[in-house]
Amino acid sequence: MDTKILLENGTNELEVLEFKLDGNAYGINVAKIKEIINYQEVTPVPNAHPSVEGIFMPRDTMITAIDLKNCLQRGVSEPGGLFIVTNFNKLDIAFHVDSVVGIHRVSWREIIKPGTTISTSEDGVSTGIIKFDDRLIIILDFEKIVTDINPETGLKVADIEELGERHRIDVPILIAEDSPLLNKLIVDSLHKAGYVNLIHTENGQQAYDVIQECKKEGTLKEHVQCIITDIEMPIMDGHRLTKLVKSDDETRDIPIVIFSSLVNDDMKRKGEALGANAQLSKPEIGNLVRVVDELVLANK
Repeated sequence: MDTKILLENGTNELEVLEFKLDGNAYGINVAKIKEIINYQEVTPVPNAHPSVEGIFMPRDTMITAIDLKNCLQRGVSEPGGLFIVTNFNKLDIAFHVDSVVGIHRVSWREIIKPGTTISTSEDGVSTGIIKFDDRLIIILDFEKIVTDINPETGLKVADIEELGERHRIDVPILIAEDSPLLNKLIVDSLHKAGYVNLIHTENGQQAYDVIQECKKEGTLKEHVQCIITDIEMPIMDGHRLTKLVKSDDETRDIPIVIFSSLVNDDMKRKGEALGANAQLSKPEIGNLVRVVDELVLANK
């Protein structure tokens, strides 16, 4: 199946691959997918997490295979089905699923944020729900699934300690990140790095509303001198936010840092075309602080 569907930059759309697992419909952002292949035998890894089926090497690249059914506490997958081979946070990982239904193009505004009964900042594995025809498609939080299996793949908060002693920095920074847990980790990390003047929002629309309100009040410089944004967010994604900011004469000079698990070569080209000043993969929290330093302190 061709997963290289091209979307125009900054339209606030995404492609969702619908797949089946135990008769239920789930989804994944096509931007995370490298390819979809038939199940193949894997080599078990001693003392691995129960959800890790093993490793295999298509085209001389070692890939870890994860039993998604096991991750969702629905038993253990039998041989067969498909592997959805993904790349995010600079990792190649294959997720074992039963079957693939197809690809749907949707707007981020169509994605419903899960309620607390489905997803919480601590243990939820859903980032959104799409109502499609007569069924609901649950978009899974693949980053959290992988981090739960191996915490070392998550935000490397310890990198902040390597920056050494930091002084208080009053430069105002606006953050757009829909994951409550990651939002808190980013805010805490920036605080440790000395940045104390922070506004954090849950998606691009909320961040853009803050910008518009500041423009209206004439307080933009006092409240927003740098923007850090995720890409995948409900209502408005980070690419759309970047496009709106960079196409406005009043805001185009505000530095934007895209901080996302989706930063690969293709996404970097999209971000550059939209005017992003820097783009980093989410584990690199130490590099995020260094980049912010370069962007906001150079003019001080």
